[in-house]
Amino acid sequence: MLEQLLIFTRGGLILWTCKELGNALKGSPIDTLIRSCLLEERSGTASYNYDGSGASYTLKWAFHNELGLVFVAVYQRILHLLYVDELLAMVKREFSEVYDPKRLDYNDFDETFRQLKKEAEARAEELKKLKPVSKPVNDSKKQGQLKRWKRPETGEWILNGNHVEIDSSRGRSIANGKENESSNVGAFDVSKLQKLRSKGGKKTDTVASKGSKEDPKKKMTKKNRVWNDSPPESKLDFTDPAENGNENIEVVATDHGESMMDKDEIISSESEAEEDEDVGKDSKPDSKKKGWFSTMFQSIAGKANLEKADLKPALRALKDRLMTKNVAEEIAEKLCESVAASLEGKKLASFTRISSTVQAAMEEALVRILTPRRSIDILRDVHAAKEQGKPYVIVFVGVNGVGKSTNLAKVAYWLLQHKISVMMAACDTFRSGAVEQLRTHARRLQIPIFEKGYEKDPAVVAKEAIQEATQNGSDVVLVDTAGRMQDNEPLMRALSKLISLNNPDLVLFVGEALVGNDAVDQLSKFNQKLADLSPSLNSRVIDGILLTKFDTIDDKVGAALSMVYISGSPVMFVGCGQSYTDLRKLNVKSIVKTLLK
Repeated sequence: MLEQLLIFTRGGLILWTCKELGNALKGSPIDTLIRSCLLEERSGTASYNYDGSGASYTLKWAFHNELGLVFVAVYQRILHLLYVDELLAMVKREFSEVYDPKRLDYNDFDETFRQLKKEAEARAEELKKLKPVSKPVNDSKKQGQLKRWKRPETGEWILNGNHVEIDSSRGRSIANGKENESSNVGAFDVSKLQKLRSKGGKKTDTVASKGSKEDPKKKMTKKNRVWNDSPPESKLDFTDPAENGNENIEVVATDHGESMMDKDEIISSESEAEEDEDVGKDSKPDSKKKGWFSTMFQSIAGKANLEKADLKPALRALKDRLMTKNVAEEIAEKLCESVAASLEGKKLASFTRISSTVQAAMEEALVRILTPRRSIDILRDVHAAKEQGKPYVIVFVGVNGVGKSTNLAKVAYWLLQHKISVMMAACDTFRSGAVEQLRTHARRLQIPIFEKGYEKDPAVVAKEAIQEATQNGSDVVLVDTAGRMQDNEPLMRALSKLISLNNPDLVLFVGEALVGNDAVDQLSKFNQKLADLSPSLNSRVIDGILLTKFDTIDDKVGAALSMVYISGSPVMFVGCGQSYTDLRKLNVKSIVKTLLK
């Protein structure tokens, strides 16, 4: 049974709801659909499943892009209603005829909807009663199923179990003394096939012989690497003075300079000043290219309504462009489907090309995805927690070798510059040398560190560290955790226990900017494992992303888009170097421009 159907504008104004259904929805499936799907450019998907408040709904929708209307149908997921798609299409068609932007009351549409619903249900019942009828297959049309083979001992040809004589001069086959006409229509000539095989064999032999002779000549000798004899610069020496026996030398944190987090920096490629190329320039549409006059006339006069066939070439070129910038293929495909859904049915403006329209829509979609849905100000939240008399806790999680400890130290240095007291918690009790590494950073930054050594429960260590910070009056506790792969269930269970036991204020996923498709797998499984393995009912997932090694990828910035799209969490920090000051904010406009360049 259909639970609800409503019509609203893209601005959020509800124009009509079905009073006949009158079912009160549990939870907020419509609001969740808007926040988690429509605003994050996931409208290209077929449906959305909502789980919450003890209810499981399936939501389907349709757009009228020219009028700016959204049609949403809600029903119980267990029902699998077959007529919803057809009903939405009929409601969209009928309501668009009576829609008036100045009108707010559409009570007279109730009777129209009642008739449309009955018609859609009747058609669905008829489709259920219809059974597929198997048509007899004409034997004369089964040339592709003829089985021919040759006996090696006698040289006789066998066609579907019958002895066949091949008349090479006439190109016909004679089966059991009778000429087989049906086998000759569209059938291959065996004599020609034998000739082709003989020719092909000779060619392959000659090619193989040539290749064997030329292989020794094509061998490349490896050139000797030339090393620079000049000594390394002093600024590249990151060793701790205390480890060299010079314990009297003081390490002052302010000597590292000002953190880049407080600077407005534009991340872009070298060719930023060049003009953007046409999106559809390198596309290869399935249909024939239109003539110059028809394309120019369409650009001047404007197209009545955009169709999927019109958008396909430009979207294909955009998808390829995004994938070359390291965007995961799955994400690029979904983005293009969402943009197509938002443009289909719209009227193309005069003096406007389809490619530029598609690129503008994609640019808006990317900005909307990368822009955080809520304001996240760590400095403000730290002061709010300080007023409540408790420390602000940040947990750093991620896979092995992405740089959690190093970037934790960068965040600590940035907080120190804002006069915030910081304490580190060495909760990586699994990897050898992890505690010593964090201890080195703490000594260089002159901040306290809480450690209990190795082979301890990291959840208990984190809890004791937070208690110690509360007693000492530390403003922030930065919790370092062990790196773990997303498929390692024991370590993921330990991480879920740490988060649920200590309830941190922020869970930061540290990921590399070098990953492509693997970013989707890492983040989706991290979120899934944290939710499934949590011992508490209110499970926590990832709140933000820290992207490392951003200075090594040039213009391949697609990992940021893939991570934000799959998790819905914003990129809060960008690591771009080896020193403590190399921590930046993500410049959304610059990232979007680089992705579409």
